[in-house]
Amino acid sequence: MSYCTVTIAGHSIYPPNPISIPASSSHRKQTISLLQKCKHINQIQSIHAKIIRNGHEHDPFIVFELIRLSSSTFNSIDYACKVFHHTHNQNVYLYTSLIDGFVFSRSYVDAIRLYCQMISESILPDNYVITSVLKACGSLLAVREGREVHGQVLKLGLSSNRSIRLKLMEFYCKCGEFKDAIQVFDEMPDCDVVASTVVITCYFDHGSVERAIDLFNRVKTKDTVCWTAMIDGLVRNGEMSRALDVFREMQRENVRPNEVTIVCVLSACSQMGALELGRWVHSYVGKYQIELNHFVGGALINMYSRCGDIDEAQRVFEVMKERNVITYNSIIVGLALHGRSIEAIEMFRQMLRRGLKPSSVTFVGVLKACSHGGLLDLGFEIFHSMAKDHGIEPQIEHYGCMVDLLGRVGRPEEAYNFITGMKMAPDHIMLGALLSACKIHGNLELGEKIAKTLLDCGKADSGTYTLLSNVYALSGKWEEAAQMRAKMKEAGIRKEPGCSSIEVNNEIYEFMLGDIRHPQREEIYKKLQELNKILRSSQQGYSPATETVLHDIEDKDKEWALSIHSERLAICYGLISTKPSTTIRVVKNLRVCNDCHSMIKLIAKLTNRKIVVRDRNRFHHFENGTCSCGDYW
Repeated sequence: MSYCTVTIAGHSIYPPNPISIPASSSHRKQTISLLQKCKHINQIQSIHAKIIRNGHEHDPFIVFELIRLSSSTFNSIDYACKVFHHTHNQNVYLYTSLIDGFVFSRSYVDAIRLYCQMISESILPDNYVITSVLKACGSLLAVREGREVHGQVLKLGLSSNRSIRLKLMEFYCKCGEFKDAIQVFDEMPDCDVVASTVVITCYFDHGSVERAIDLFNRVKTKDTVCWTAMIDGLVRNGEMSRALDVFREMQRENVRPNEVTIVCVLSACSQMGALELGRWVHSYVGKYQIELNHFVGGALINMYSRCGDIDEAQRVFEVMKERNVITYNSIIVGLALHGRSIEAIEMFRQMLRRGLKPSSVTFVGVLKACSHGGLLDLGFEIFHSMAKDHGIEPQIEHYGCMVDLLGRVGRPEEAYNFITGMKMAPDHIMLGALLSACKIHGNLELGEKIAKTLLDCGKADSGTYTLLSNVYALSGKWEEAAQMRAKMKEAGIRKEPGCSSIEVNNEIYEFMLGDIRHPQREEIYKKLQELNKILRSSQQGYSPATETVLHDIEDKDKEWALSIHSERLAICYGLISTKPSTTIRVVKNLRVCNDCHSMIKLIAKLTNRKIVVRDRNRFHHFENGTCSCGDYW
């Protein structure tokens, strides 16, 4: 890439003295009006031919509109380049229009090169072309080139221009040059909310959460965009609870959220399982007549699905006036998560009947539905239809769904053979799913082989070590299980602790294994002991599945280890803090173990409650002593 090191000397002229016949003012307006009414690049080309015949192909106003429409409106950058290069006396406006076109088409290198060409021809840049080329530099992380543009800004005396300052800040932040960004920021007027928002967003882009929060707190008057940037940044950095706290603070400050704010908050609700707050956001959408478009509607469907209310998700889907592929994807994935496999597949077929072309995401959703429902033949039928009927080549995630399906139906050997026949190398997620199937179905030999593959290629994570340790433990090989846990410790890999959360009175409460942090811990454990006593009575017939505790300890200790799992503590808190008959919804970061699954079915029956648990894989709806998964998970 060439660098912009040519000294700027000379001035741009707008309009330049055209060699061709100058267009009259009325003819120019008429031509530009015709160009702006075009719906397709072919219409532009037809009018361009008339412009050439009339001898007006070098009129700077007309050429500017030709380049702008061709490159930015109709995304025909090649045609725009031809127009530009066949024009005499290019000026800063024509350069700006083409540089904008390159930026619009993400041809950032070409944008920077054209800017350098403009400088080499001694055409003086203005505010607009500076901001455009800085955007290209930021998108390309071209620090050296951006610094040179900054130097030209200082030489030309343009550094006081607010648009340029904002774009310089954005450029430096994108490139991680925070010191330079803050230097530019400090030169801005006090409490400039737009400038603050730019820096806050860029801090979040680089994971500097605390810096973003500190700056946000120093902004005296925050607008909707600033609040939204804060919420969005926290969500993108996994700080869901803090994002919801900021939204609540935004409400207290009487700042009205916009459509983007709503979607960001719904995303946080989805991941936290904050159903009641999500319902309030939904009512807010209705109250202020925010359009239920694909953007908002899809976010609501996703929120309800992931917060455990798939029926409400379906109602949102039904009332939406327009549905596109993304909307269908949201409801298909939601139905699959809740074990409504047949409904998900029917929704997929409805989508096809309406003439919508499925995407790669669609097939991930429908194949997961087949996996959760154990629909092996139908799963393979849909898998093979991807390339055959829809022209979509299966990717690693689609192969992963099929491996998961084979593993769930008890065919780990076939799943392994399926992997060896793939066109691509398996990833650690796929191999981990197969390793889990080997544990469930007691296939130690294959489990060891898969684990060795993961360990040898350096893709083993905490789940790999834990699963292999569990496979050994299930086979009674306690020494090997202990060795695997020791290797995990030596490698500096920590096992992800089990964590369950529950929403009560619009607050999210988290529980770990054997948690004693909650202020009502005495009441929680009292309820737990009460349930254990009743469930172990002869009437209920519950017997702790101590074989699932994969440690070489006494059965009594195993029973205690099972009883204090995080999801049980969360459910007990739900029982003592909500009204009778209220549905209890719990979100767990790991898979629900066999013993907890059996116990929760009995708790739901005993307390006459519906209990919905979302684990790492899917939703479980416990009611009247049964689970929606049919004990297949």
